[in-house]
Amino acid sequence: MAKPKTDPNYKVIAENRRARYDYAIEDDLECGIMLTGSEVKSLRENSANVAESYAAVENGELWLVNSYIAPYERAMFPHEERRRRKLLVSRKELARLWNDTQRKGMTLVPLVMYFNHKGVAKLKIGIAKGKKNVDKRETEAKRDWNRQKERLLKERG
Repeated sequence: MAKPKTDPNYKVIAENRRARYDYAIEDDLECGIMLTGSEVKSLRENSANVAESYAAVENGELWLVNSYIAPYERAMFPHEERRRRKLLVSRKELARLWNDTQRKGMTLVPLVMYFNHKGVAKLKIGIAKGKKNVDKRETEAKRDWNRQKERLLKERG
């Protein structure tokens, strides 16, 4: 059986692994990011972090707040590391995001930052609701049970 072809341009830059533990993700959305040249070059070197960041709808625009992109060392004019970056979505999607955050009390959490198959930087954001400690324990218990189940199935063959 042949190996599936992987796209050489698709590359995950940063992943927010904690988001799925802390939040119940109801839906996700892919959006573009407005970046400077030195930020793109820095992202190509995998020097970014979205774990402590969030997205917010302000004045009819979607912004990524508190994300970290390391300064590119060979740039003449380096960028700010934690500046607010504009996210690019359609008006229809923006209206839906605003509705979810304002009326339903949801949060916009960045899940993954990556280069797509065309080599363009994208961000996948999740529309999420915060989990309580009870929910987190349930998630952990389910994960443990699934691990034990897999282990038992392997042993019995």
